[in-house]
Amino acid sequence: MIEDFVKASLEQDIGRGDLYALVEPSVEASAKIIAKSDGVTAGVEYINVLAKLENFEISWNVHDGDSFLKGAVLATLKGGSHVLLKIERTLLNMLLHASSIATLTKKYADIVEPYGVKLLDTRKTRPLLRVFEKYATRCGGAVNHRLGLDDSLMIKDTHLKTIKDLKSYIKKARKKIPFTAKIEVEAETFYDAKEAFAAGADIVMCDNMRPEQIREVVKYRDENFLHVLLEASGNISLETIESYAKTGVDAISSGSLIHQANWIDLSMKMD
Repeated sequence: MIEDFVKASLEQDIGRGDLYALVEPSVEASAKIIAKSDGVTAGVEYINVLAKLENFEISWNVHDGDSFLKGAVLATLKGGSHVLLKIERTLLNMLLHASSIATLTKKYADIVEPYGVKLLDTRKTRPLLRVFEKYATRCGGAVNHRLGLDDSLMIKDTHLKTIKDLKSYIKKARKKIPFTAKIEVEAETFYDAKEAFAAGADIVMCDNMRPEQIREVVKYRDENFLHVLLEASGNISLETIESYAKTGVDAISSGSLIHQANWIDLSMKMD
């Protein structure tokens, strides 16, 4: 899957061929990837595949998940000049995209870490980039939520509009979905959460609840359904995530890890 992604990314940029290569012969060359801002590394796994496909050497000074400071040399490249110049933008786009997501994710992860809460990503990803973007959140310290509809059964508010009896639905679902698949139910109120507990949910998502409301749900869970996991979600930001981490939930999910990540600054310089 990674190789297919890298090939498609490169083909998008090259088209029918790099016109630069028509003019001058290739010579042996080297280049450096330089950080022009602070960040967290992600993309090494993909770029190593690019190096193998295009037959150039890359020596890394960082690994996926490592933090770096402005001015750091992240990697050194060696190969034919035509190759290095051809792959420059594809390499930087992958490294920038993934590292930018990892950089923001690390800020969230550092806040919740003292509370023993798992930081989760969501399915709010760019089309066809889900695997890549969720890989980037892992590099920043998050744990992946489901990758798709086939991972686990999540019953959201839109689904609940079509379900007359939640307990009966879950009982039926247990007979049809894979044995290892969990069932998660979205709850917008304390009453919704109680209904989800009683219906047999494995995970209850407290969606768009205030921290004080979630503490109520946590207390009820701890006294009656200790085996059920609790997730907080819904417009959770860097400014508010700590207040949710303090509630006692098991996990906090945020689409912001991906869709609010601003690109950091990296460049490739030929020696």
